[in-house]
Amino acid sequence: MSDSRLAPGSRVAIAGASGLIGSALARSLTSDGYEVIRLVRRAPVGKDEVQWDPEGHRLDAARLEGCAAVVNLAGAGVASRYWTKAYKEKIRRSRVLGTKTLADVVASLDSPPGVFVNGSAIGFYGDTDGRAVDESAPAGDGFLSSLCVEWEGATAAVQEAGVRTVLVRTGLVVARKGGAWGKLFPLFKAGLGGRMGSGGQYWSFVSLHDEVAAIRHLIDTESLSGPFNLTAPEPLTNREITEAMGRVLHRPTVLATPAPLLRLALGGMSDDILGSQRVLPARLLESGFTFAFPTIEGALRAALR
Repeated sequence: MSDSRLAPGSRVAIAGASGLIGSALARSLTSDGYEVIRLVRRAPVGKDEVQWDPEGHRLDAARLEGCAAVVNLAGAGVASRYWTKAYKEKIRRSRVLGTKTLADVVASLDSPPGVFVNGSAIGFYGDTDGRAVDESAPAGDGFLSSLCVEWEGATAAVQEAGVRTVLVRTGLVVARKGGAWGKLFPLFKAGLGGRMGSGGQYWSFVSLHDEVAAIRHLIDTESLSGPFNLTAPEPLTNREITEAMGRVLHRPTVLATPAPLLRLALGGMSDDILGSQRVLPARLLESGFTFAFPTIEGALRAALR
């Protein structure tokens, strides 16, 4: 397998560099001597920032010339607000239109990057119940599934231009702040944590460390393209994860949140919490990637360092 790491000092553009994954990726690349260009919607405040309007299809293509890689992790937060009809449309537009804007610009470059990495999610597969799925599985049903299909499809221009395109379908990222665990850790630390719904639904998690390492592995390995599940090798049920949280935090986990209450509190987002997604990183493992934190306890302890 060809493994050609970015040349020292290479430029990498990141859309969504202020988010949980994007900021961690930017720190990792910068610490290794790469030049990170951050795409921002506000006015730039430094030479490393480039303004863009993802939904308005505006981005100065010249600012991306010479980038070795472009990574798109932009989009409205899925877990940050109640899913009203209007907010679901905001989620869709921010991802689909933003991806199309970036893909069209990258495809137009005189010197396109060697790789385009586009963020997606394991929501692509819908509710898999107890059935394990890998990248060969078809799309599922529901809002997140249809969103992911449209989101990934928005990369068409860059693929047609011959740029190696990687679709990263990320699971639930275990991190101290941000994402699902940014909300879970305070509850469990306060002794208010417990299983959600039946507790039998599978959660496919990944440590933030492994998420970043996997993205860098996919950037560096020239033979890799297409969809990759970024999840730990052994998904666990919500009940098993709840028990692990209790062990790591030394807190009781006897409380449980009934499914009807979750649906009332979270609206459509509750489907992501109560649904079961047993997703395996088959292609990532086949590519030779090694997880630093393959277990939930390891991922939790890494997040709490």
